[in-house]
Amino acid sequence: MQAERTILSISQLNHEVGQLLAQGVPPLWVEGEISNFVRAASGHLYFSLKDAGAQVRCAMFRNRAQYLKTNPRNGLKVLARGKAGLYEPRGEYQFILEHLEDAGEGALQRQFEELKRKLQAQGLFDPEHKRALPAFPRCIGVVTSPTGAAIRDILNVLKRRCPQVPVLVYPVLVQGEGSKEQIINAIRQADDGQRCDVLILARGGGSIEDLWSFNEETVAQAIYACQTPIICGVGHEIDFTIADFVADVRAPTPSAAAELVSPDMPALQAHVQRLFQQLQRNQSRRLRQAEDAYRRLRQRLGNQRPTQRLQQKTQRLDELDMRLRTAHTRSLQQQRERLASLHSRLHRQSPLRRIRQQQEQLVRLRQGLTLRIRQQLDNARHRLHMQAGQLQAFSPLATLGRGYGIVRDAQTHQIVRSASTLRLGQTVSIELQEGGFDSVVANIR
Repeated sequence: MQAERTILSISQLNHEVGQLLAQGVPPLWVEGEISNFVRAASGHLYFSLKDAGAQVRCAMFRNRAQYLKTNPRNGLKVLARGKAGLYEPRGEYQFILEHLEDAGEGALQRQFEELKRKLQAQGLFDPEHKRALPAFPRCIGVVTSPTGAAIRDILNVLKRRCPQVPVLVYPVLVQGEGSKEQIINAIRQADDGQRCDVLILARGGGSIEDLWSFNEETVAQAIYACQTPIICGVGHEIDFTIADFVADVRAPTPSAAAELVSPDMPALQAHVQRLFQQLQRNQSRRLRQAEDAYRRLRQRLGNQRPTQRLQQKTQRLDELDMRLRTAHTRSLQQQRERLASLHSRLHRQSPLRRIRQQQEQLVRLRQGLTLRIRQQLDNARHRLHMQAGQLQAFSPLATLGRGYGIVRDAQTHQIVRSASTLRLGQTVSIELQEGGFDSVVANIR
């Protein structure tokens, strides 16, 4: 006997294949070059990723694309993370992207994350290894470039806040070949001499490549081994390096690092003076308050006699009892009068007569409602007929049917209303009644 055949529709087949791709292929990282890039009006991105031997269609939806730091464009080599899927209406295999980044920066970022995980597992970031910064350092060391803006900012802050504290500068290269060795030697030299109570490791901002000397494992090990507390002020507030995680304290900028290690002597002196004056005022105020409280207590003790207060409370209780009795009597009288009035009204207004009147009014209202509904329906049909005619007269499709087209900017999809907004070589999209095409501006009149 022939086995029963299961016959699927094309939609069912594509759905099953899509489910297999979604469930059977985990999220993946791929590397390739962008081509055929299109940014839809909806905010979704559509393009292909290709290498020397193959290509794949990709889609990145607006909820993910709006957080991109990379500006996708044709020819850009990128790293992409996503899942394989199937566009069921066409049966086309595609790659749904969740993240996109420049391939060059992505490689360094991966290297950064790998080293970060490795050192964290080794315990270099553990809080118990962090040393507190001295509140009043006797000498401050600075490991940085002697010619950069960072050293000028640091010295300006230290001169303003604690000009009497000496500063030792250990000049080093902060990027490029040989920089990591100089940084390591400077940290060890400062630590071995024990001339400084705290070290500032600093440089100005830059790209991840510029800051890479502070992402080297050997530099991290030198910071971890240093017995002198180190504050790291590398780059701008948004920049993070491996040195930031290993150092005892991280500062968002070099100037902020100088602020954290330096006591503000003028401010401290002014603060101590304010505290002394405040202490004097508080003591005087507390003495006056204690004297006032003592006088008030003596006066209250003389004024508050228990027998006199008990008599006053008893008299108040009698007064409240009489008011309660009077209010109760008045309330009962009002209720009796109201009951008599309601009884009289009930006799005057027979329920049966009111029911007949309400029934007659209901019939009249039903007839009026039916007539009103018919009138409104007739009016609505008339307005619908007139508005349909007006809609047909002003329809943009009717205008397109007479040979006109709608011109839009191919990138922004904004309608072009004046030739003055165009530029030579600009790509525009022309929408016709049936279909459309793209064109390049060759002449502007």
